[in-house]
Amino acid sequence: MLADRQGPMGSVGERVEQLLRRVPPGVTVLAATKDRTVQEIRQAIDAGIAHIGENYVQEAATKRQALGEGVTWHMIGRLQANKVPKAVQVFDWIQTLDSMDLARKLNQERATQGRPLPVLIQVNVGREPQKGGVLPEELLPFARHLLELPHLRLKGLMALPPAPPTPEDSRPYFRAMRRLFDQLRAELGTPHFDTLSMGMSADFEVAVEEGATMIRLGTALFGPR
Repeated sequence: MLADRQGPMGSVGERVEQLLRRVPPGVTVLAATKDRTVQEIRQAIDAGIAHIGENYVQEAATKRQALGEGVTWHMIGRLQANKVPKAVQVFDWIQTLDSMDLARKLNQERATQGRPLPVLIQVNVGREPQKGGVLPEELLPFARHLLELPHLRLKGLMALPPAPPTPEDSRPYFRAMRRLFDQLRAELGTPHFDTLSMGMSADFEVAVEEGATMIRLGTALFGPR
């Protein structure tokens, strides 16, 4: 068994407990666990983490099998179309939905599982060509099309803004995301549209100030890789 990783704040469990005390009610902490060991993830779960985010389908499948049930698994990496059949078996949520082709494949694969798959639309709020995501001006028609797919449940929006030199540099993007979220919720009128996933270890406090309901943390929980 691997030894606990230690850092300036102590063990993984101590980091998690300290951070959960800092986060206000109504904000979900998702542990971003790419390249983290099963032992580390288990320590985070034992300390109170209930949501796990992974970037790759097979890595998530291996870890989920090792850890068992009891937490919610989120796809937070780019999902390739050929991985969809496996992804709908491994993940409870897909946070990176950004094309109708992908949406239709997810809807088709989910049809046999009895309940809709929660999804978030990834928004390219920074208009970065190398990143996935729906552009802000395309968001409303895209969301309306999603509502026509019976085996998907649109829960909200997700964003990965440009990497910030300082946390404050992320604020305009988070503020823009909150405006888009509120506008879309008003336009769609769906009661389960309630999740705004934004903010990572470098800038999550600013994200929370600007209205995030879910933050995705790796280094802040586990320390440097």
